[in-house]
Amino acid sequence: MGKITVFGASGQIGRQVVELLTAEGHDVVAASRTSGVDVLTGDGVAGALRDAHVLVDVLNSPSYEDEPVLAFFSTATRNLVEAAKAAGVAHYVALSIVGVNRLPDSGYMRAKVAQETLIEASGLPYTILRATQFHEFAQAIIATMTEGDVVRVPDARIQPIAAAEVAEHVARAAVGSPVGVVELGGPDKISFADLARIVSARQGDHHTVVVDPDATYFGARVDADSLVTGAGAAIASIRLTNS
Repeated sequence: MGKITVFGASGQIGRQVVELLTAEGHDVVAASRTSGVDVLTGDGVAGALRDAHVLVDVLNSPSYEDEPVLAFFSTATRNLVEAAKAAGVAHYVALSIVGVNRLPDSGYMRAKVAQETLIEASGLPYTILRATQFHEFAQAIIATMTEGDVVRVPDARIQPIAAAEVAEHVARAAVGSPVGVVELGGPDKISFADLARIVSARQGDHHTVVVDPDATYFGARVDADSLVTGAGAAIASIRLTNS
């Protein structure tokens, strides 16, 4: 197994992926802005990929606004793809999101679609691991739907997964063969109403949960299948209620 370069190595998933691969004895380069690598300008990218067999892309945009997030993923992915080709990388592994192609109303999802499209069109062997929403984001998700003592949630389902299990799957993909697009989700598909009740109970809040047909998920309309895995997905084991 050759060298593995992880871009986004200082982030929530990247840190864990680097730790897991290093613990297994792999030759890992942790690439991030703190290590002098700038994926937007391209500075340091070629050096980080020198002699790399695998590129792991777990980057995230500093902005979630529509135009900046699209610019970030488009520019960063183009730079990584070009550098990966020049370096002779044999496997491009990227982390994406379940439902990414089903939510065109979401600027963030459109940006991730642009990222996936660039990787798929690159000619490089790839694995795109689409994961469901992290346990660690549950509180923030419900906060966006809360006004005063009322939580207005969409009539839809969500499938929370522990970030640690996502990192494990990314690390496993990095040492495996390219398999194209795969889905990864948590063990339970639950309603947003149930998610709100779990979050409220943990925080000791006494919010009223209302299922509102006009409620959205970060501005995007969602339904029972928008954010959950389909047939053939890999399913993690840690339940939100046990995390």
